[in-house]
Order: sequence, then structure tokens, then C-alpha cells
Amino acid sequence: MPASARAAAYARLVLRIIDARTGEPVDATPARRGLTRVEVHAPGFDMTNLRVLLVADVLVRALELDGTPVWALLTGGRHRAELRAGAEALGIRPFEDDPDASAGLGGAQALHVAVQGGAAIGGVRIDVAPACPEDPGPLHGTDPAVLRLALLTRHRGAPVRLETAGLAEAHATLARWRAAVARWARRPSRPVPDEVRVRLRDAWQDDLDVPRVLDVLRQVETEPELPDGARFETYAYADRLLGLDLTRDLGRTS
Repeated sequence: MPASARAAAYARLVLRIIDARTGEPVDATPARRGLTRVEVHAPGFDMTNLRVLLVADVLVRALELDGTPVWALLTGGRHRAELRAGAEALGIRPFEDDPDASAGLGGAQALHVAVQGGAAIGGVRIDVAPACPEDPGPLHGTDPAVLRLALLTRHRGAPVRLETAGLAEAHATLARWRAAVARWARRPSRPVPDEVRVRLRDAWQDDLDVPRVLDVLRQVETEPELPDGARFETYAYADRLLGLDLTRDLGRTS
């Protein structure tokens, strides 16, 4: 694909989010790539509220990959210290903690990420469905990256039940991908194929469809005609959104 055509293809891909208040898609990126404010509403401390923070983290990453400046805020709730500790364990980058920070931002785009069915919020609302561990709970000692992948496997609008089988599958997938990325890194580097890059961006620009991003990676993993160097660059690129530390095992001896 010529450079001009490639740039045009990427330019057509703008992150659009379904506003839970209206059911209509809206552009997450304001005109002229102005500032977007992402406000996280997590009033409690449980797996559902941590999932809200995770969705907001991926949203911020998607906006940044699009070249959009972002101001991310954590608002409300009395469990911020616990939330921040849990978020750090899940690889979620810190959110600012100032309930008055939004004052004076004028017409900046505002996206509110909140628990599905929670308190009413003005502006564009991104609802996150509940997440709960299997009773009595398989999470003790679980690798946080495995838990992050398990939560990302389902669209944010679908409830997640963190069961032993699902966590085991996420563990196996993460271990396989990290080993493959380390192996592919030993081969000559190749750029991310244009068609693959467009498929990845089209997935996350479509209402932040992370499960579809993961499907693209599964296809790239087994595509017979794709050079290993291109597989490596594809996974490294996608991990800027996913935050799974897929390049962790580079340089390690097997």
C-alpha cells in the first residue's frame, strides 16, 4: 500500500464509543485532536470497580495511540488507596486524584467510565458490566497479568465470571504468547503489515472491542505466510493497548 493510501486508511479510523445514556455512537476524540478528559467513577473496592479502572486504562491507551492528549481522573469513592493498589497490581497506570480538576477545562471532551447501572452521570457514559470471582474464589495467588487478560477477553458490556477454567486458559495463552514473542524477536525485524495494523485499529476503534483485538493476534500467531519478525512487531504494537507485558521474556534463555 502506498504511503499516501496507508495514511488515508489510518485517518478514517477514529475511536467511536457507544454512549450508554443514548445508545448512540460518539467520537471519543474531539475535533482537532483536542484534550479528552477520562473520568473514572469507582465508588467501591471490588473486582467490578477494578474492571472499571482497567477499561479506563485501555481507553486512555487507545486515545494516546491515536495521538489524543488525555487527562485521566479518578473521582468519588472512599476506597481510593485500595483501588490504586489493586490497579497497580493489574498494570493499570495511575489516574489523577482531584475532584476539582475538571473545573475550568471549558469545552474539553469528557468520557465517564462507570459501573453498569450505577449513579446517573452527565456527559458521555461508558458502562462496564460486573466482574466477580468464582465462589469461593480462585484469585488467591493469580498472576495479575493473567487476571488482566481474563478480564480483557470479554467485551466490557458483558459480565465476567472469573472461574478456574477461564483463568487457566488465560494463563496458558499469556505464557504461549510471551514465549512466542521472545522466539520471534530472534528473527529479522519486519514492519507490522498494513492490513494487520488496520484490522487491529479497526477493532479497538469500534467501541473499544478488545476481544476482537485478541482475535487478530490469534490469527497473526498462526498465519503461515507471515514472517516471524512481523509477528513480533505486531504483538509489540498491540501490547501498547493491551498492557500485558508480552515482551517480558525477551533475552531470557529457555
